[in-house]
Amino acid sequence: MLKNLSISSSLVTKEQKGSVESQVGYLTNRIIRLTQHLQLNRKDYSSQRGLWKIVGKRKRLLIYLSKRDILRYNDLISQLGIRGLKTR
Repeated sequence: MLKNLSISSSLVTKEQKGSVESQVGYLTNRIIRLTQHLQLNRKDYSSQRGLWKIVGKRKRLLIYLSKRDILRYNDLISQLGIRGLKTR
């Protein structure tokens, strides 16, 4: 069930640690950990709120990336194994 979704360290150099791709990868790992925590602790509402905030931040970063560079966005979505954004 748990996928290794981190972007490999060989791809991320010191200059790229703040890139949108690395931020989305980091947030995705945090989302997976919090989701597993919430499956064990169903009434932990503060962690649930934190999860929603992280999901929102990742969504905003994905929207930014999809508007700036759709090829990088598509590569990131396929690499992390997450669903793409809904388009209207």
